[in-house]
Amino acid sequence: MTSLPPAAAELSADEARRIALRAQGFLGAADRRGGVRGVLRHLGAVQLDTISVLARSHELVPYARLGAVGRPRIEEAYWSGGHAFEYWSHAACILPVEEWPHFAFRRRAYRSRPHWGHELPDGAYEQVIKQLHAEGPLTATDLGGAKNKGEWWDWSASKVAVERALMYGEVVCTERRGWKRVYDLAERAIPEALLHDDLDDTECLRRLVRLAGQSLGVGTRADIADYHRLKAEQFDAVVADSGLVPVTVQGWGKPAWADPEALATDPRGRHRTTLLSPFDSLVWDRARTERVFGFTHRLEAYVPKPKRIHGYFAMPLLSGGKLVGRVDPAREGRTLVAKQVSLASPKAVRPMAQALLEAATWVGCDAVRVERAGSPQEAAALTSALAT
Repeated sequence: MTSLPPAAAELSADEARRIALRAQGFLGAADRRGGVRGVLRHLGAVQLDTISVLARSHELVPYARLGAVGRPRIEEAYWSGGHAFEYWSHAACILPVEEWPHFAFRRRAYRSRPHWGHELPDGAYEQVIKQLHAEGPLTATDLGGAKNKGEWWDWSASKVAVERALMYGEVVCTERRGWKRVYDLAERAIPEALLHDDLDDTECLRRLVRLAGQSLGVGTRADIADYHRLKAEQFDAVVADSGLVPVTVQGWGKPAWADPEALATDPRGRHRTTLLSPFDSLVWDRARTERVFGFTHRLEAYVPKPKRIHGYFAMPLLSGGKLVGRVDPAREGRTLVAKQVSLASPKAVRPMAQALLEAATWVGCDAVRVERAGSPQEAAALTSALAT
């Protein structure tokens, strides 16, 4: 395919898919010079989640794009040097520190609306701020404990206070220790040049829509708004001034917008073969995944076990720019277990074997075992491919 002119009005479904893959860092040579921080800046948001099978989702995202980068290096890239912060975007996400000003609209909204269900005793908020001033960055445990004695959702007053301060932007998380948030005063942790809420709501939204469009390459109104969980009307108010250009994608049936730079770049190059976290921004929007890849995927971790179809944490397999299967992985000692494998066709056997072997090496396993596949023949073929 030749480069598309900036004024291109119509894209084929295949062109849109390739543009999306390139925008998300899966098509063309990965820019290893930027490393994990480069991936974060490129994507604009990396979702956090508590589930850890091969690794936690925020580790799987750069792995999928860069290959077997060391896991300690990933954590260091995120949580050292003040290069990133955690906030509510698509969900709880790691964000480049440069995006701090863009979320002023959300911080203002949190300050102006009624608080959620946890009661906050008088003086608790002020006490947390005072303690952080005096003692420096602290975890919820350091602040007096995350929970009261009782049910698991029963947060302590200090936990409620510091989470409220996080939402307001007075406190920020730029580090985690053993999966615990480390809270610090924003005035101390965010660079002075970025520490402001000067942008009005319209400018915040305009910038976030533009950045989401760049990270997706091409998307519908719902796709782009969902990237940072904006409302449809917020998207509508700023898209005309965002720099994104209207396009039509064959088969989508909905208006779409694209990053003009993506349209001007030839979306060809080397494809990654890799397993994806279900929370990866390439596939986190299930409706978009079905539209772009013709691939239906649901996270079944919260589905009762007897009702699961593909497994607890089924990871899609990306190969040749298409989603061609999935695997529900687990670890038993130094063995990576493919508990359940589903492949679109026999052609996906070798890519699945390649992806499993690479993932096993990355997490320190030296063997891969196939427990169940679509058929005994498929399981045998995959086991054979793993051995060659």
